Amino acid sequence: MGQILEKAALPLTIIHAQDDQSGFISIDCGIARGTNYTDSKTGLIYVSDAGFIDSGVSQNILPTYVFSDLDIQFTTLTSFPQGTRNCYTLRPKQGKGNRYLIRARFHYGNYDFKGQRPQFDLYLGSDLWYTVNFNASLEMDYEIIHLTSSDYIHVCLVNIGLGIPFISALELRLLDMSMYANELQSLILFDRFNFGASETVRYADDKYDRIWQTATSNGLVDLQGTSGTVSSLFNEVPPKVMSTAYTNPNLTDNIRYRWTATDAHQEFFIYLYIAEIKTLKSNQKREFDIYLNGVYWAGPVSPYAEGSLTYYLTSSNSSENNILLYQTENSTLPPIFNAIELYNPIQLLQQHTQDQDAEAIWSTKTTYGIKKNWQGDPCVPQPSVWFGINCSYNDTENPRITSLNLSSSGLSGEIADALANLTMIRSLDLSYNELTGIVPKFLASYSFLEMINLTGNSFARPLPSELLEKSKDRSLLLIIEGISDQDEGSCPKDSCKKNTDSKVFIPVIATIAAVFVLITILAIIWIIKRRQTSVLEIMNADEPGDIIESRNQRFAFSEIQSITDSFSTVIGKGGFGTVFYGSLGHKQVAVKMLSESSTQGYREFQAEVRLLMSIHHKNITSLVGYCDEGCQKGIIYEYMANGNLGMHLFDGSQNVLSWKKRLEIGYDAAQGLEYMHHGCKPPLVHRDVKCSNILLNETLQAKLADFGLSRAFATEVGAIRSRIDLVVLKGLIKNINNEPLLFRGLIKNINNEPLLFRGLLTSINNKLLYSVIWVKSMVEQGNVEKIIDPRLQGDFDTNAAWKVLELALTCVDHTSARRPTMNDVVMDLKNCLKAEIGVHGSKLNIPDRLMSLNLESMMGPNLR
Repeated sequence: MGQILEKAALPLTIIHAQDDQSGFISIDCGIARGTNYTDSKTGLIYVSDAGFIDSGVSQNILPTYVFSDLDIQFTTLTSFPQGTRNCYTLRPKQGKGNRYLIRARFHYGNYDFKGQRPQFDLYLGSDLWYTVNFNASLEMDYEIIHLTSSDYIHVCLVNIGLGIPFISALELRLLDMSMYANELQSLILFDRFNFGASETVRYADDKYDRIWQTATSNGLVDLQGTSGTVSSLFNEVPPKVMSTAYTNPNLTDNIRYRWTATDAHQEFFIYLYIAEIKTLKSNQKREFDIYLNGVYWAGPVSPYAEGSLTYYLTSSNSSENNILLYQTENSTLPPIFNAIELYNPIQLLQQHTQDQDAEAIWSTKTTYGIKKNWQGDPCVPQPSVWFGINCSYNDTENPRITSLNLSSSGLSGEIADALANLTMIRSLDLSYNELTGIVPKFLASYSFLEMINLTGNSFARPLPSELLEKSKDRSLLLIIEGISDQDEGSCPKDSCKKNTDSKVFIPVIATIAAVFVLITILAIIWIIKRRQTSVLEIMNADEPGDIIESRNQRFAFSEIQSITDSFSTVIGKGGFGTVFYGSLGHKQVAVKMLSESSTQGYREFQAEVRLLMSIHHKNITSLVGYCDEGCQKGIIYEYMANGNLGMHLFDGSQNVLSWKKRLEIGYDAAQGLEYMHHGCKPPLVHRDVKCSNILLNETLQAKLADFGLSRAFATEVGAIRSRIDLVVLKGLIKNINNEPLLFRGLIKNINNEPLLFRGLLTSINNKLLYSVIWVKSMVEQGNVEKIIDPRLQGDFDTNAAWKVLELALTCVDHTSARRPTMNDVVMDLKNCLKAEIGVHGSKLNIPDRLMSLNLESMMGPNLR
């Protein structure tokens, strides 16, 4: 009957390195930054992981888990309590197109005193490598043999909610391209055994530092070679491995090796190494056949005649697997078995940012010491794209970086030369840093660049003539402090001014055409100006006697009484007046009636009706109608069944909005503001954005309300930049002081001239200032969990939370020009929402409980 081989852990011997380590990267995670050492067991040089990752906490395992034969790399580790995805970035100098062995090592050692070994996912770039699961093992090694298509190798640990990820060591070994050649598949190590040995073999006996474990036998005997020089050329198995073997003491018996797959559909690549290590007598013969899962595979095999042999086999769709070495009738000696390697082949997508772009952005990060949460591949996977970066994606090419926003990032020095390699970039924002020196000419060489913002730096003048020319012909939007005569003088000769010496002949027909075009243009300008003036007059009307001219959607007071059932159900009160529940046919409505004593309220009533009659957007409350009959003034809105945002955020609310739903609400509100700022001509400014003015319908879709303080501004004043009261973002953040109004309205700085709105800004008290300072201090300390609403119980994506917090703080920047536009806010929130969806995949979350309809508590549109 066959014999069974079983795994056993035996100590390593002390081996001193002699081979070249130039193709190695050896990282001992958790040792002090900047330190390194030579391992006394292997002679390998290990370094700190600080140069390969920006996050993580250094830890030590408990002393009771430090055994005498434990590899020193297992005594320390780096854990990742912050963030869902944390990535090591390796860049071997041999680059892409090479085959590497990559090994991640783990030893829990109860470092956190919890006694609960975690589970988490291990990724190679954007591809899942393995789920780390310790089961009953104290130490775990995960190896993969990988042919790289990029100069960058990203090893990422992903929190899946089953404990905090950690890692003890990370190792990379350059292999010869002839080894483990199997088209483009990667190989995940399942088992690797050296039979007949008493000690584990690795570097320097194996110059590629493969770890050859020993195995215990059940009835088999160790066979030691006499010369110790036998080796396998295939996969370059070292002599020390090939010079030992297992054989059967019974001269007429066979050898059987068995293993159990972790998945019934698991495929195996099997490398079987056989060599004769004894000098046989003339009357001795060793010969056997090889069977895989009962099926003949190869033979007869006679290692005496052929020296060392390697057999490559494949197996799949079987839970129980076995290899049988079956002695032939002509053999006088039993089979011999030196070593085996089992691998699971896997086809990785290997999606990654195009290397030129990756090199440019990594070099830029290094040059400026950027502290953003930039880890792993810049563009892949899409939910984890770096903050401030946008990428283009298609099925035939690697992702390319198309937008880079480094505004207010604390950059200093000159513009990095590496940025010249972002050849597909369309938008580049370097504003409000401390950049100096000359503006480089390469900024004008981008083929696709549409916008560059250099405002708020200290660049030397003049600007490059090539850049100015592109700006003048409108192929590039150049944003920088006023261009001076000195800059104009930098244009090429005769390119910035008319040539007065040229003689110009204009035919009569061309002259007539020019006059006609001029008249047409003037007519269009007059129409636009007239329309702008009309809207401005409507929005800026302040006198109580002004009359709303349009009678569309106008209701008589008697109709309002019928709609509200004689004002029987109050759903909100405030300084403006009272809000009543109403019904118009089959449609539920909310009716806000103006108090007769509110003079200011009447002006706001006029502004709100006029605005809502002129704009329509899915994230702005719809006007159903209004009443303007003598002293009876009222506005009829669509009914919002789930009240206002504030009712769901503060501690008294029993309905805890999920993180994803909060992101969706913030995104909805931002889209409404973006429409007002950029979709309306002229732009409109809400001026009273706060939690109570964001209403939620039956599906919790958010809509802006209460436009009484809104104002319109002529389009010539340029882009409106946002200072919001954190309401678009505050709902994602912990309620600090139960004050829904952190900042009242939007503070603008248009063309660097401050606009002070009447009644816009309330006094900023110490509590308000403390709130913002407190948030900033928590961000600087990396304590994102202390800022996010504790009622979420940690159920949120930390990377998205960091992005939201960075966005929130830029929105309340003291310098108005540093605040993002609502276009920027919408785009950033959209990316955060994508990241949140990406983390949870396509799995549907449990829907948030809709708030029970309680008309007595519904606030409706905010009442001042």
